[in-house]
Amino acid sequence: MIALAAAATAAMTPALAQETTTATTAPAVTDYSMGSADAKVKIVEYASFTCPHCANFHATTFKDLKRDYIDTGKVHFTLREVYFDRYGLWAALIARCGGEMKYFGIHDMLFDKQTEWAASENPQQVVENLKTIGRAAGLEDAAMDACLNDTANAEALIKQFQTNFEADGVEGTPTLFINGAKHGNMGFEDLKTIIEAELAK
Repeated sequence: MIALAAAATAAMTPALAQETTTATTAPAVTDYSMGSADAKVKIVEYASFTCPHCANFHATTFKDLKRDYIDTGKVHFTLREVYFDRYGLWAALIARCGGEMKYFGIHDMLFDKQTEWAASENPQQVVENLKTIGRAAGLEDAAMDACLNDTANAEALIKQFQTNFEADGVEGTPTLFINGAKHGNMGFEDLKTIIEAELAK
């Protein structure tokens, strides 16, 4: 899995651009979060934008989690992107292209439309599919091209992914860390039970 992710940067260049950028200092990488930073329960989800189980989690469990716990200030949620393949990396670059304000809106569209944008075996078509999602979120083509061709940023994202993935012992997606304890994929009722137990402490 790590080898696939490491190859994603190299694979990106032929599909998107012929030039490579060189950076002396790696750009800072930020994990995007939602909810109150003071929330008693902190949830970190490892997810890939190309993972069908992650898309299902976000179509079912996540929407209830957001409504009942994140939006009410009880849970602080952080997404950590996992790059199993180049399509997942490109999707993350598009999601991040609009900054924090647009990130979770694009994130929702990527999961909602995963079977559409990621279905093609033609990399150029996938790029165009991702740009269609970006345009729907108000991103300009020039900005998206710049984000997709930012090799230094892509390398920094992959490096952070590898570091976190290995340090936390993540083996698949989605993986949830709830106040530091690792959990696998689950439905909302099971997640609610864990959250309520943490809130009661």
